[in-house]
Amino acid sequence: MSAEILRIQEHAPDPQAIQYAASFITRGQVIGLPTDTFYGLGADPQNLNAVEQIYRIKGRPETRALPILVGSIEQALTLARDLPPTFLTLAEKFWPGALTLVVDATHKLPLKVTANTGRVALRWPKSQIACALIQAAGMPVTGTSANISGFPACSNAAQLQKQLGDRLPLIIDGGETGAVLASTIVDLRGNEWRMVREGVIPESAILDVLGG
Repeated sequence: MSAEILRIQEHAPDPQAIQYAASFITRGQVIGLPTDTFYGLGADPQNLNAVEQIYRIKGRPETRALPILVGSIEQALTLARDLPPTFLTLAEKFWPGALTLVVDATHKLPLKVTANTGRVALRWPKSQIACALIQAAGMPVTGTSANISGFPACSNAAQLQKQLGDRLPLIIDGGETGAVLASTIVDLRGNEWRMVREGVIPESAILDVLGG
């Protein structure tokens, strides 16, 4: 069966449509959703069956952790522990936005989500649809890119439908995201930081905030 396509306006998400989409996540299913970069696969990160579905849907190696989307800095704090000061410095500067921060995960988060590393990648996206979905679901949601592993990321619902339409029950069509680059990923350990992937936010901007 092909995925149901649910059209939602990014700048004025319909609450009923958002609630309908959120019900898939709370029932343990995986859906396609737009973010401020590319489309992602949204599911309950605490639901191991849903997490396993994501790996199957993408054909993603289970040695690669799943990033998680949050709707606030406070929500991010519930998923992490022993946070270095650099976390809040960067989050307050760049969130909501295209910055993913890798930190130590709370023990409450299933190890499978972290690919058994105990580390979690967190991002608060600048997307009204994604944030409304998180709020309606009452939980953070996974945010790995919605594509077959090794294939191009999707910036619109038509591309996603072509790649994964027969593997998902629902795709939220929020229009073209206009993304060319993915989010920037920065790994934080103590007072040290490392650029994992330079994306929308250039390394120079991180350097401006954190220094060397």
